Amino acid sequence: MTSVETKLEAARADLASRDGALVAFSGGVDSSVVAAIAHDALGEDAVACTAKSETLPEAELEDARRVATEIGIRHEIVSFSELESDDFVENDGDRCYHCRTMRLGEMLETARRLDVGTVCDGTNADDPGAGHRPGLQAVEELDVASPLLAHDITKDEVREIAERYDLSVADKPSMACLSSRIPTGISVTEERLTRVEQAEAVLRDWGFDQFRVRDHDGLARIEVAPDELEVALDPAFVEAARDALSDIGFEHVTLDLHGYRTGSVSPETDGTDASGRDVVSADVDGASVDDDVPSTD
Repeated sequence: MTSVETKLEAARADLASRDGALVAFSGGVDSSVVAAIAHDALGEDAVACTAKSETLPEAELEDARRVATEIGIRHEIVSFSELESDDFVENDGDRCYHCRTMRLGEMLETARRLDVGTVCDGTNADDPGAGHRPGLQAVEELDVASPLLAHDITKDEVREIAERYDLSVADKPSMACLSSRIPTGISVTEERLTRVEQAEAVLRDWGFDQFRVRDHDGLARIEVAPDELEVALDPAFVEAARDALSDIGFEHVTLDLHGYRTGSVSPETDGTDASGRDVVSADVDGASVDDDVPSTD
């Protein structure tokens, strides 16, 4: 038995011992693997639950519905609004803590309503060491189970397990909530979340795979994966991006020449990225950006 098989069996046995499990389910690869293991271990006593709010792109909600059907697990959708929290809207360095506390609170309430004994999330073994992650504090405080973390299952192993379960999201890129595109200190508003969602939908429709559109108070900073930068530097793309994002409501549009990287506006940075490099952006429409201020992704 391989190391991954041993860990998978341990996680399955762990969940099988629970009095039902409700999985905080985004439809990403981590939560999908937990949902698949839970369904494997508990059958009808496993539930996937997605919290719908302004920070969840509609495309991600549709993915969650699709993957839940693929797994065969019962899927509950609950609605709430992070924008009702002044602490969240303020968007300080602990925004993810406030968000995760509210989101998991909805999961716990749903579990009580359904008489399910355990709430699980998709935190994997690599997450605690992956930069500023205040949301993990909320997981610990609310006593939410993290089977992947508990059994030392890394991100690469998560994807391997996803392939074993034949999940369509095995290779899906990471996708944090929309508020992670708004730098710390700039308030989170429905207007900003909406234009980020619309801008990223444009890039998705144009065929980009790993990307973000950061909203620096009306200035869009586009990040694409390094291997897609050549396409983004094409004059035809530059013109199309400028026009499309201007129509959406951005005043200026820039392209980050470092390409996509997680946490590029995280609390540890101040004009540099996580590796200490100066942040540089290409000016797509007459603006430039030289700050990379906090957020988490």
